[in-house]
Amino acid sequence: MSNTANSGTPMAAGPLTRAVLEIDEYISGLGWDQPARLFALVDTDRLRSQEPTLAARLGLADDPAAPNPGGSLTPIEQDEVPAGTALDEFLGTIAWPDAVAGCALSVERLMLPPSAEASVPAGLDGAKLAGWVARHPDRQEVRMTVAVLRDGSRDSALRLRDKDSATDVLTGSDLVPGLADALTATFAE
Repeated sequence: MSNTANSGTPMAAGPLTRAVLEIDEYISGLGWDQPARLFALVDTDRLRSQEPTLAARLGLADDPAAPNPGGSLTPIEQDEVPAGTALDEFLGTIAWPDAVAGCALSVERLMLPPSAEASVPAGLDGAKLAGWVARHPDRQEVRMTVAVLRDGSRDSALRLRDKDSATDVLTGSDLVPGLADALTATFAE
């Protein structure tokens, strides 16, 4: 018996993990070299009861017989992240209404293995460092999807471009702590 739902997400995973994997699967279908994408996470049952028209447009049939263990979260993609704006500056401008239970961000980056840290030339600024990383033979392209809830819960999914398969997606709550912290700050009063 498989532990995977028709959507490819693990059935035993909690609502936040399922939402992260759903977003990762959606972005994966768009291919690589995508801009950063921001999502509001809303409680699916609350969405069905308070916004039935929107829920219907999103294909969230109100089926009381459908199992919903532990609840579920529906990701709703937001407007594009403005090109040319630093991600930390953009996140600093976000405020969420009370109906939003959490948020998620999917972004692609280049990364190096920890062993490459010792070879980073001293004194490189942001642009020069990015260029050095882009030319490094051990660089890897990664898509990070990070989600947080108002209560501080967090989860993330990492997908390497050279292992672009749903079975090779790594999940965990502390994979991208800095980005999770920045997303959590969007809920600060």
